[in-house]
This record gives sequence, structure tokens and C-alpha cells, in this order.
Amino acid sequence: MPLRNRVTPFSELVADPARGLVYGNRGCMHDASGTIRRPYAVRRWIACRLEFRGWKRAPLLQPGKFTELFFLDEATAFAAGHRPCALCRYEDYRAFVTLWHELHPHDPSGADEIDLRLHAERVEPGTRAQRRHVTPWGSLPDGAFVVLDEEPLLVLGGRLLRWTPGGYDGSLARPRSGRATVLTPPSLVAVLATGWQGLVPLLHPSAAAS
Repeated sequence: MPLRNRVTPFSELVADPARGLVYGNRGCMHDASGTIRRPYAVRRWIACRLEFRGWKRAPLLQPGKFTELFFLDEATAFAAGHRPCALCRYEDYRAFVTLWHELHPHDPSGADEIDLRLHAERVEPGTRAQRRHVTPWGSLPDGAFVVLDEEPLLVLGGRLLRWTPGGYDGSLARPRSGRATVLTPPSLVAVLATGWQGLVPLLHPSAAAS
């Protein structure tokens, strides 16, 4: 029975056997029985490498420990509002901080300040629902996620790829005009626009096939 710890671009948790290529957490979200009880426990939402220094935790979802989360790829993690981990992805984190400072030159670029801004961009105040943003289609970089008819779609060139927990499956044409409803927080869209590539895969290999 798969655990309910696979994260969708809607930032929701689903049970699916697909593991994905990126690991992460947002604090302890489960109770002593392993049942998910809350959408997050802290503002520090991070995306990690699947393997680091041989560390392993078994079984998953242990009482009082952080909830182990899995994402299809970094584009999915960004859509859900996660940033690179400062421990297992130290080089990526430092590059991310440098980009953040360039994109927000008047804002502090420490981890707490970054997480505070990201939290405001990804969560609707008072509801804990995912916050969505509207922007012109032409301004969106590859790797951003949008929503059409409540379906999460990855922007890649002139196509929108259909997301599933196991990979991208099919596509449709990207609109050439108008405005898109975007799932990826604006600050992370700006990071993607720089051509971001980190230690974990930005896109699942199925994106090329789609």
C-alpha cells in the first residue's frame, strides 16, 4: 500500500507507488499512526537529493519525525513551493541565494527571509490553500506549472505537458496570447527564467518523450 507522501504540483499529497526523483519535507505533517494531518508544519519547505551520505530512514513516517515527501522532479517541487536544501544540496542552495539576491536586491537573502517570502507566495492567508498567480503566457519560462480546467500542466517550449505522479503523459499547445493561471510561486518562476539547473533533475525524463 503506497504512502500518502507523493506531492503534486497543487502542493497536495497523494498515495502513489511512483517515487519520483526529488525528496523533501515541510516538517512533521503526520500523527503517530502515520496518517497525514496537516498540509505543512513549518515554513521551511525544502527539496533534497534522493540519496546523501548513505543516510536512510526506515520505516518512513516515524512518530515525531519530519514527513518524508517525494516529487516527480524539481519543477514539481518548485510548483509546490519548495526550494533547494542547504545541507544535501549546499552548492545549489548557495547558487539559489545568489540568484535570489539578484532578483530581490532590496530584500534580505537569509534562509528565514527567503522562506517567509515563499510562504506568502505559495499559501493563501487564512485558508492554507495553494495560492495561484496570473501572468501573461509569453512571460512563462520552461519548468513553470500552470493550471487549465483544474489540470496541472508543465510549460515546455510551445507545449503544455500533462503531469502524472509517474511522469508526463501527453501534451497540448501552449496559448500564444492571454494570461495563464500559474501554480509555481512568482519568485521561483523568476529563478526558472534564469535557466536554473541543479543537482536534482529539473524535469523527469518523460518530459522529453512528451
